[in-house]
Amino acid sequence: MNRNARVAGVLFLVSTGAYMIGSGLLNPILQEPEFLAGIFVDRTRVTAGLLLEWINAIAVVGIAMLLYPVLKKYNEAFATGYLSSRILESALLMISLIAPIVLITLSEDYASAEASGHSHLQSIADLAVEAHFMLFQLAMIVLSLGSLLLCYVLYRSELVPRWLSVIGFIGYAGLLTSSCLAISGHDTGSILYIPGAIFEIVLPLWLLVKGFNLRAETS
Repeated sequence: MNRNARVAGVLFLVSTGAYMIGSGLLNPILQEPEFLAGIFVDRTRVTAGLLLEWINAIAVVGIAMLLYPVLKKYNEAFATGYLSSRILESALLMISLIAPIVLITLSEDYASAEASGHSHLQSIADLAVEAHFMLFQLAMIVLSLGSLLLCYVLYRSELVPRWLSVIGFIGYAGLLTSSCLAISGHDTGSILYIPGAIFEIVLPLWLLVKGFNLRAETS
């Protein structure tokens, strides 16, 4: 089982790294005022960002599948809930990536279209960016709810130190709050992401070095 834990730790780091680099490539382009005019020119950068975010979407399912056999010994219902949430999160993330793909085509058309057609293409592009944003926030809500189940099982079972599980509770509660506020139109910045980011870095490192405490009694 600790082999699963260590591979899951690697996938946590792959997921985090792929998302951070991928969003770092993609988001600045989508946030530019005249983003549609430049996406086709920067299509290699956009494609690289999409590929990395696709890797993240695949990795999150792998994490849950590897952790499921361990977690279900302590709480099968919550283990199933966590696995299901990560599958749904992955699906939402993959659907959200359709928007940037569409934007590459729109950007090519924008470059060749007459000025009178620009406003129409820009309106479609704005809708695509909004859809990308909303689907991502929905994915983060699903991730938060599922990961709160994960942290509960980890806390009760003591598979990892309880202080680490507490950081996870705080982090995913913060992420849930941030995503709900973002959907309702309130930007909280990145401050509520910090505890969750700490958890998703410390937990995989702990799994790689220590693994799970499998001497903990199952309930």
